[in-house]
Amino acid sequence: MRVPVFYGHSESVNIETERKITADEVRKLLSQAPGVTVVDDPPSARYPLAIDAAGKDDTFVGRIREDESIEKGINMWIVADNLRKGAALNAIQIAEILVKEYI
Repeated sequence: MRVPVFYGHSESVNIETERKITADEVRKLLSQAPGVTVVDDPPSARYPLAIDAAGKDDTFVGRIREDESIEKGINMWIVADNLRKGAALNAIQIAEILVKEYI
């Protein structure tokens, strides 16, 4: 599901992996990924909101949890500034990779 709002976009993402992976493993992997900020503290009601991503290049991920409906599933909430990460910044990052790889 994708929810468009004035400041960006928010997505509820459900993935199924080849092997079982825990929510803690996903948090660790994503926290090490460039351009990703993990905001995931359910007891303190901390999770990413689209307004938090407005004007920022990073993609924010939270509410990471194991999906109880499938054995190897993970659910997460992802937000980003749709003009930066969803359009302009993506174009620049892709161009930088192409220049580095092919020129």
